[in-house]
Amino acid sequence: MLFSPLQIRSITARNRIAVSPMCMYSSVEGMPNHWHLVHLGSRAVGGAGIVMTEACAVSREGRISPMDLGIWSDEHAQALQPVVEFIRQAGAVPAIQLAHAGRKAATAVPWLGHKPIYDQPHGWMPLGPSPIPYANGYPPPLEMGTADLKKVVDDFSAAARRANTAGFEVIECHMGHGYLLHSFLSPIANQRRDDYGGSLENRARLPLQVAAAVRESLPQQLPLFVRISCTDWVAGGWDLAQSIQLAKWMKEVGVDLIDCSSGAVTADSPIAAAPGFHVPFATAIREQAGIATGAVGLITEPAQAEQIVGTGLADLVFVGRGFLDNPYWALHAARKLRANADWPVQYARAVGVPRS
Repeated sequence: MLFSPLQIRSITARNRIAVSPMCMYSSVEGMPNHWHLVHLGSRAVGGAGIVMTEACAVSREGRISPMDLGIWSDEHAQALQPVVEFIRQAGAVPAIQLAHAGRKAATAVPWLGHKPIYDQPHGWMPLGPSPIPYANGYPPPLEMGTADLKKVVDDFSAAARRANTAGFEVIECHMGHGYLLHSFLSPIANQRRDDYGGSLENRARLPLQVAAAVRESLPQQLPLFVRISCTDWVAGGWDLAQSIQLAKWMKEVGVDLIDCSSGAVTADSPIAAAPGFHVPFATAIREQAGIATGAVGLITEPAQAEQIVGTGLADLVFVGRGFLDNPYWALHAARKLRANADWPVQYARAVGVPRS
């Protein structure tokens, strides 16, 4: 089943394996370069069904770090076109994750400490639902007003149109990991007293407005995914029950798949990480919200991925670490599972196919 096709709307992926969005922190002013072409292209050559970019900032202030990939201008979309075309030529579905970092914005890249840089010359002040800092040493984000909220919706909508122009065939909105839209969902980060805070309906208002605007900006044949953190792992925070209700609402506005992750709304969340630890969330949302789901999180072994998809626990697996370790993870998985997957003719000698 892992190597059976997956059709969502008019798009068909050759298998149920997606390259999980993983930040590369290798851009200047949000622009893709040779690194992105080789990094993403090699995973497409390596047999993945869907190849998704890292979190791609919808605005300059929406970057996690100054070296994030972005799509806040037409020039960004144009620069992404060669990457998209290569992914498609290699047989994979090109996908993009649209994101705004919110109160976790303006940080150094991980290998420079991931510390806040808002007060440095190349930094900026992050935005959030409430002036509650992400962690010690982080600034209280600027509390977003009406104009800021409208701009975020417009930025996601414009980014979706640019992504379509660039040729991406799957668009995902990042609503997890403590970034802007997750911070609106979570009572830990959102303590507003207006229409965007308090009740679940109010906390979900901005994420749903974004999803609806992105859906309206895309051709009907293109699928729309949403990544969420299914729980904050903190008492009184966001949890699975709220995630199930959110998934039902997302389905109503035209979302096709929920990409199920967790945590990161606080720096010290006690995340119970273990192989496949998000799978139960994906299964619960799939069954109770009636929407397709993807599972992510320490899915590293082919038999594990096959069991998830083959028993209906999720419709798709997102593989991150496995593809960082081996760009050809999917092709090797097919060999281990004795499934049909065509190696690129240029590499066929590796598996004993003679040259003519």
